[in-house]
Amino acid sequence: MVMGSLPEQVDVAVIGGGVGGYYAAIRAAQLGKSVALVEKEKMGGHCLNYACIPSKTMIKIADMFYELQHSQKFGIHAENVSVNGKELHDWRMKVSQKLEDGVGFLCKSNGVEVIKGTASFSSSSSLEIDGHMTLDFKKAIIATGSEPTPLKGFEFNDRIMDYKRALMLDYIPKSMTILGAGYISVEIGLLFAKLGTKTSVVARSDVLSRFDKDAVELIKKKAAELQVGIYPGATPASYDSSSVTLSSGEKLDAEVLVVAIGLSPYTQQLGLDNTQVQLDEKGFVKVDNALRTNDRNILAIGDVIGEPMLAHKAMRQGVVAAEVAAGKNSSYDNLVVPAVVFSDPEIAVVGELEGEGLNIAKFPLSALGRAIALDTTNGFVKIAYDNDNLVKGVEIVSDDAGNMIGEAAMAIEMGATLEDMADSIHPHPTYNEALQRAAEVGLGRSIDYFVGK
Repeated sequence: MVMGSLPEQVDVAVIGGGVGGYYAAIRAAQLGKSVALVEKEKMGGHCLNYACIPSKTMIKIADMFYELQHSQKFGIHAENVSVNGKELHDWRMKVSQKLEDGVGFLCKSNGVEVIKGTASFSSSSSLEIDGHMTLDFKKAIIATGSEPTPLKGFEFNDRIMDYKRALMLDYIPKSMTILGAGYISVEIGLLFAKLGTKTSVVARSDVLSRFDKDAVELIKKKAAELQVGIYPGATPASYDSSSVTLSSGEKLDAEVLVVAIGLSPYTQQLGLDNTQVQLDEKGFVKVDNALRTNDRNILAIGDVIGEPMLAHKAMRQGVVAAEVAAGKNSSYDNLVVPAVVFSDPEIAVVGELEGEGLNIAKFPLSALGRAIALDTTNGFVKIAYDNDNLVKGVEIVSDDAGNMIGEAAMAIEMGATLEDMADSIHPHPTYNEALQRAAEVGLGRSIDYFVGK
């Protein structure tokens, strides 16, 4: 299906209408280029329709439900609180639909031609759409993203599903086992546990193994409180539609089995053999710092070019790729990309936290007024800095950590020092001021937290 009339040739063709793709398309149009964006499913891609937005929507709803049931300490006594899975699902779908419609409006308003279909390269200057339409281009941007990695022996069916389908359930399952140990597994596990699902997480090594142990221990503590079973060093052997059996012989209840072992770049059926685009040993598209592939006409962005596979990285790269395609002297030269796990508490990290010549300043939330008032003291802020006090990395474990980490990313990009962070007035009482207090710890002039002489 084509929205509008199909142009014969455009300056820039974008393959994939996810967040990176539509950012690239709109930016190229802003620069005066004729642009066509080809999307085979939903505008906004995985982020708006299946992943980022839906999961955070449902996490917030689950948090509200759980907090209502556990607010007696604040004097709130709520009785007969229940959650309706169908109504939750309908809200989550309505949010995604609103955002998808918004992306379509933005593309139309900026003069981007949106083509619904599946595109593949027939050459380094043309695309074939749905096997019977041809679109010639001067430059193309691959923004096809990634897809959930399947697990051999646990092929997807009505009960075995990827994270996308798990976030589209219109009921609250009685039990769920999640295979995988990354942030998706943790977010989904805690989310459904708060909604009342008996939840288990099976981890080949351990949950969030790439993250700081101090942070992970706090997540494990909350998981235990929610009675989420975590099985590190375990592997699944079989599934019988109601339980999964581990290689140890132990059985875990699993009305629903979620496979969340990672993401794979979507490069299949793109016709890359008809171009000079090259892939690395893991199947990701190779690009330079201007996001150009080995083919002079083709650029690539987002998940399809590798880690970190995050929506906000794709957005930035979409802008850069569009500018490069339009002939601008632009490059993807960002120093850091923040990452957030929307767990309980949230974990947000940016930059380096370990390395030779790095010092660590740590401020606990147990010394923060806002956290004490709301009984959210299980957390901290760590700042890694060099011998010149330049901020090199920040880790925040706290409610609202995702909203706080942007300041830390900007601090690193701008070459800020501990003094810059400590001497910038932060509003009180907020979680955000923990960044200022951590910087003060590093400078040896902490007031709210006694470090010791």
